[in-house]
Amino acid sequence: MNNKIAAIVLTFLLVGIGQVQSQNNPDKNKQQQRYFDINKNLDIFNSALREIDLFYVDSIDVSKAVRTGLDNMLNTLDPYTEYFNEEEMKEFNTQITGEYAGVGAVISYKDNKVTIIEPYENSPAAKAGLKAGDKILSIDGKDMTKCDEVEGEAYGLTLNSYVSNNLKGQPGTTIEVTVERQGEKKPVTLKITREKISIDIIPYYGMVSPTTGYINFSTFTDKISSDIKSAFLDLKKQGATSIIIDVRQNGGGVLEEAVQIVNLFVPKGKIVVSTKGKLKQLDRTYRTTLEPNDTEIPLVILTSRSSASASEILAGSLQDMDRAVLIGERTFGKGLVQTPREMPYGGGLKVTTSKYYIPSGRCVQAIDYSHRNADGSAARTPDSLTTVFYTEAGRPVRDGGGVTPDITLDEVKTPTITFYLTNQYIVFDWVNNWVQKHKTISRPESFSITDQDYDDFKEFVKSKDFQYDRISEKSMASLKEVMEFEGYMKYSEAEFKALEAKLVPNLDRDMETFKEPITRLINSEIIRRYYFQKGVAKYDLQHDREVAKAIEVLSDPQLYKATLSAPIKAKETIEN
Repeated sequence: MNNKIAAIVLTFLLVGIGQVQSQNNPDKNKQQQRYFDINKNLDIFNSALREIDLFYVDSIDVSKAVRTGLDNMLNTLDPYTEYFNEEEMKEFNTQITGEYAGVGAVISYKDNKVTIIEPYENSPAAKAGLKAGDKILSIDGKDMTKCDEVEGEAYGLTLNSYVSNNLKGQPGTTIEVTVERQGEKKPVTLKITREKISIDIIPYYGMVSPTTGYINFSTFTDKISSDIKSAFLDLKKQGATSIIIDVRQNGGGVLEEAVQIVNLFVPKGKIVVSTKGKLKQLDRTYRTTLEPNDTEIPLVILTSRSSASASEILAGSLQDMDRAVLIGERTFGKGLVQTPREMPYGGGLKVTTSKYYIPSGRCVQAIDYSHRNADGSAARTPDSLTTVFYTEAGRPVRDGGGVTPDITLDEVKTPTITFYLTNQYIVFDWVNNWVQKHKTISRPESFSITDQDYDDFKEFVKSKDFQYDRISEKSMASLKEVMEFEGYMKYSEAEFKALEAKLVPNLDRDMETFKEPITRLINSEIIRRYYFQKGVAKYDLQHDREVAKAIEVLSDPQLYKATLSAPIKAKETIEN
């Protein structure tokens, strides 16, 4: 009996101690409640999935249903937190490393078949004779005009992904690819030996003036800093006394590589970027760790609205250190850092874990995903709510909306007709015909189609029953509805109809109005067939106003120095 009483007393004492500990440690209570909520909701989800699978009137695709739920959950966070299944992880790793094993060609689904859009220079595809426009019919005798029920459809692959998977494989293995080729009556079969493919992250680097070197790269892979260093040193050997680094279409990548590129131009020990998140033990400060290659050479960084993440770290940190002049457009404004996490069954989760801050202390994140509008949308931080920070020299810079260049050039408006000519493969198909008649072309810097070629292209466009959206027409239709609703149409009907008549689609007129940008589009596609990406880059540089402005700034030491100097404050006048 005494033992029972002792046990009861001990139980009450333990409960009492637990209650006291809970009261003294509210954080622990919250954590326990959070674990309970997680397990509770997982249980609810599992139960709902089982009930639906058992009782829903039709059979469901369980994997698809769960993936939809998972994607929708992640979409409530931000666009950068993503789940990848096993197949998608392979593509994600390719983006990080820039390497895979295959034939080295860009493919796309076109005219109900997967088509070669561009074989990479010196790739197995190019060496074997695969050409842009070739439609893939089979690989090693396996039909590539539809997904195999087991290998493709079972995993929910698109035809494009299915063909891509069959083109990839172990380096050194040989495959037979049968294609339908324009101008050939019978299918063409080619033997291609797979190789380890390194995607050319630097499409082009070279001299753009007798003293100015230019480097353009498309993403921050895990080895890009060493490639940039090699290009930089090579340009110096060629006589470069100033450098342009182009990150206008660069969406970012590996953060550490941005730090290493900055390290080429600034002293050892400089803070480049700091990351701060919920878990303080994961916060980090990234400094330059090596002796620089050149701390004096004048630099210009070209930026655009597509420059994001690691591109903004590179451009923003060099701006904060007054080490480079930035020219172009305000950058995208992605100040968030993602960390890959392993998931079961070969999957992975890329999750936003922190924000980054460049040397002045500013974060360039433009959109606040943690405070959404009533409709669930996230708003961009207005400029009026951003905070002023200062560079090392005392120049004012702002947070909260990307990196603003030192010299801003307004965006060149691209006519919508060029988008549709590209998207509907009109230019691509016409160039296929043109290339068959021309074995060679002149150098990229001097090449252009003739007026006769352009007239032929116009007739080709007409033969395709080409249709294109006209934003002005849509805007006029919306304006008409508003004017009729508000009762203004009766006062302005004549003027409205006159303007509406001018906006009637007229392909001949538009092809002449936008002849120059359309011609450049055609020239680029033709040059790509003969000189690959490097040739296109050389051609495009002839018409690049940002590069021209960069050369102008770098050629004027006083302008360069003044741009990187703090504004002189007016002296106060004191009246006695």
